[in-house]
Amino acid sequence: MDAMRLIGASRQALAHGAGGPEMMTEVWQAQALAQAIGSRLAVSGPPELRGEALGLTELAGRGCGVLGTPDLDPGTLRAAQLTELDDARQTLLSLGGLLAEAGIALVGMASVAADEATYWQCMEAIDAADESRDRVLEMLRKLAAREEVRDG
Repeated sequence: MDAMRLIGASRQALAHGAGGPEMMTEVWQAQALAQAIGSRLAVSGPPELRGEALGLTELAGRGCGVLGTPDLDPGTLRAAQLTELDDARQTLLSLGGLLAEAGIALVGMASVAADEATYWQCMEAIDAADESRDRVLEMLRKLAAREEVRDG
């Protein structure tokens, strides 16, 4: 499935997410999707993005690790459905929005956390989402610089 459709599905799921466990699963899905997109860009994306894409893969993986793997059916794992990434710039723009929304959802969950462990889990996941988004923004800057050079 196309990266843009998967990002859209994740954004919609985050917007309509219910309580704690469901929202944590959706944030995990967003991080897993960021990890898959980073991996795809690292392997077959524009050469100037590959280092940052590897960093995104690592940071998003850390975000998944902090949250713990949810109990999902293999068919519902969005990251595993990624088959196409046609427009790197548009994908990164949308992914940046998804990561920002995941961070906002985590702030909301941290503010109502029933226990200290959940609070700190959310805080660490917020850091991972923010750092992942920073990598996405850096890749967008590199793409813009490449276009500027090409256009002359």
